[in-house]
Amino acid sequence: MRKSLWTLAVVASAQAVPLAHAADPQVDELKAQLQQALKTIEDMQRRVETLERQQQAQPAPAAQPAAAAAPAGAVVIAPRSVADDNAPDKDKARVEFYGQVMLDAIYDAKRMNPQWAATLRPSQIPVNCPGDPGCGKDGATTFSVRQSSLGFKSFIPTAYGQIKTDVSFDLFGTDGGTNVHWLNVWGELGAFGVGQYYSNFMDIDVFPNTIDYWGPSGMMFLRNPQLRYTPLDRDGMKLALSLEAPNSALDTGKLTEVDPAFGTGVQPWNRTPDAIASFRFDRDWGHVRAAGMVRQVGYQFVNTPGANPSGHQTGYGANLSGAFKFFGGKDSLTWQAAYGKAIASYANDGGVDLAPNAALRAETVPSTAWLVYYNHAWNAQWTSAIGYSEHRQSNTAGQLGSAFRKGSYASANILFNLQKNITTGLEYIWGRRENKDGASEPDSRLQFSTKVTF
Repeated sequence: MRKSLWTLAVVASAQAVPLAHAADPQVDELKAQLQQALKTIEDMQRRVETLERQQQAQPAPAAQPAAAAAPAGAVVIAPRSVADDNAPDKDKARVEFYGQVMLDAIYDAKRMNPQWAATLRPSQIPVNCPGDPGCGKDGATTFSVRQSSLGFKSFIPTAYGQIKTDVSFDLFGTDGGTNVHWLNVWGELGAFGVGQYYSNFMDIDVFPNTIDYWGPSGMMFLRNPQLRYTPLDRDGMKLALSLEAPNSALDTGKLTEVDPAFGTGVQPWNRTPDAIASFRFDRDWGHVRAAGMVRQVGYQFVNTPGANPSGHQTGYGANLSGAFKFFGGKDSLTWQAAYGKAIASYANDGGVDLAPNAALRAETVPSTAWLVYYNHAWNAQWTSAIGYSEHRQSNTAGQLGSAFRKGSYASANILFNLQKNITTGLEYIWGRRENKDGASEPDSRLQFSTKVTF
């Protein structure tokens, strides 16, 4: 800047020298204008020098260290989860994963069928020893990670609405091992859903805040393959209709005394799906839910010509359940009462759907199942749940004395939420199995569990 101003001044002065010898008035006027320009240039030069001195007097700003760039993670791609081009909210397509790591440390005071040692199922308590699975010495310690689970959900906007899917599994293999056990394999679009999901006959929201895996024996609990249609879901009211996979839990009873081959030759025979309807009513105080079911349960003897004898019986059931909230929703009372014939397949534990009567003909077996639990929050970190449940069957005349009659279940716990992703606690669980002939056996255990969710 300084060099350019001085150059302009020199050029202007050189031009002014020959003009000074001229006597022309116009030259004198031009000379005056050039002198004024030189004065202006000198004034600008002084200002520039003042600014440069001020800048030199100020300390140079300290160099700021460059922020370390965070390494970019691997890109996760879900090529089949792209939204339709003409879908509303097409930028909201996403895939989520969730799960938990859980360790159960259990001390069983008596005995349990080893296949189910990681949970307490009253129907699996050995009563007649020797003979029943699990007979032996009292007292056993079990460590299990079988409640650990992993799941994936997707949300895909389409022109017809949002597709939602849920695929999840835990490690509670029913063969006594720690292996993959599928939970939900479900997809839905609008009012329609297909796949394996909680049965429409059950109410998952009455499951108490317990750490035992199986839970109350008298709860209606079954994840079942199904087709579901929900024509109403608004204003706290929900109506759902479903056709679900049929299954017949059979007891050959005294038929095996007539011919032992009947014990291995009889198999379920299901020609039609189970039809279920439910209605739920939600308000600030909690909810009430009612469900009804009609089904056909059948049998056939595959070791005989024509698979006869064979036949079907009609089963039916009703389930009323709900939850009442207290203290601003911190506490809740959950409950359920169910009754029906041939509904044991939907009960959480114990019982059969079909058994022989006094004439050794197939008959549906009645079930009564109920639970009541109170869930209490001591504060933001400490919670407890205490309650009782029961599943009772009215045995038929053709069942053996060793047939399941009643399974009782009770538990109480104290749980500590270290923070929202870590829960640990201690639970006392008691169960009792009673057979048709009156023989019974209780069992109790202490379970300490730690769960880390993600």
